[in-house]
Order: sequence, then structure tokens, then C-alpha cells
Amino acid sequence: MARYTGPKSKIARKFKEPIFGPDKHLERKNYPPGQHGNARRRGKKSEYSMQLMEKQKAKYTYGLLEKQFLNTYKKASIKKGIKGENLLRLLEARLDNTIYRMGFARTRSAARQFVSHRHVTVNDHVVNIPSYSLKPGDKVSIRERSKSLEAIADAVTSSNNSFSWLDVDRKELSGTFLNLPERSEIPENIKEQLIVELYSK
Repeated sequence: MARYTGPKSKIARKFKEPIFGPDKHLERKNYPPGQHGNARRRGKKSEYSMQLMEKQKAKYTYGLLEKQFLNTYKKASIKKGIKGENLLRLLEARLDNTIYRMGFARTRSAARQFVSHRHVTVNDHVVNIPSYSLKPGDKVSIRERSKSLEAIADAVTSSNNSFSWLDVDRKELSGTFLNLPERSEIPENIKEQLIVELYSK
């Protein structure tokens, strides 16, 4: 299956959360999309349904396909520590996600495009693989010739978030990935334990 390119509001309504950022459509219609609106919904969801929903939410949030997500989970499961937390930490360490967190892109999909189009360097070497996994101490920068891009300038101007695991210099459009974040530092509303239970079946 190809990457989803349809209306993002439709997906946000499915999960009843603004997983792609502020969404005025979600505010007006905070129920899942569908022909019959909110009138003909089943009541209680099954355990499997909730687990699957949580996995889908994480996939859409970080912009991964099924195979990519499964491979990331497998890597997380062989690491020491709690599987679910390891999974989120590996997702946060992705290069495209880090560009987004640093404020150099408005969305993760824009960050993915910047990386794919060779606008980003890691430790002064061009990296065009969005899933590239950063290690503590890695320096991430926007290439000199790409610093004048309007999309990047707009993103930096509108961004005011800061994260403890990132040291960012927005004037120089560079930053350092200091360490893998703790679960309490990751703002995403994902119940990772449900994902672990799903894959453990």
C-alpha cells in the first residue's frame, strides 16, 4: 500500500485527535468520518480494535508504512528496556522527525521531503534517507545552499517549541541530537503498550 495522501482532517477525525496539528475541521466535527455521521456507531470497541487503532494512530503520526513500522518495532523489541517506550524513542530519533521537532519544517511530511531532496546534512554529510536513525551527539543542519528556502524560513518563524533532547540554533539552522528522549518528554498521545500487546499476539 502506498503512503496516504488524502485529506488529513479525515484521519484526524478518525482518531478524534489533531495528530497532524491544529485542525478547525476536527473542532467542528469531533467524531469519525462516514456517510451516516455519528448516529450509527457501535458502542464498546473490542480489545483488538483499540490495539489496532493505537498502532494506526502511531503510523499516521510519524508517517510510516506498515513494513517500516513493523521493522522499527522489531528493533525496539530487542533493545533493553520497555518495548513500547523503545519504539517511541526510535521513532523520535528518525531524521525526518528530528527536522520537524527542531522547527525546520511545519509538518513531518514536509520534513521528509526536505531530507529526500538533499537539503539536510548529518555531521556535515548529506543524508537523503528520512528514516536515518540519529545517535546522541549527531549534528543536524540545513545545507548552506538550502537556507534561503521560503518553506524553511516560514517554519522557523512560526516555531517556538523546544525539546530537552535537542539543542537547536535556529539562526544557523542547525542543532544537535543530544540523547534519546524519555517517554515522559515525548508529547504524542500514544498508548504504546496497546501496540506491544497487538504485536505480541
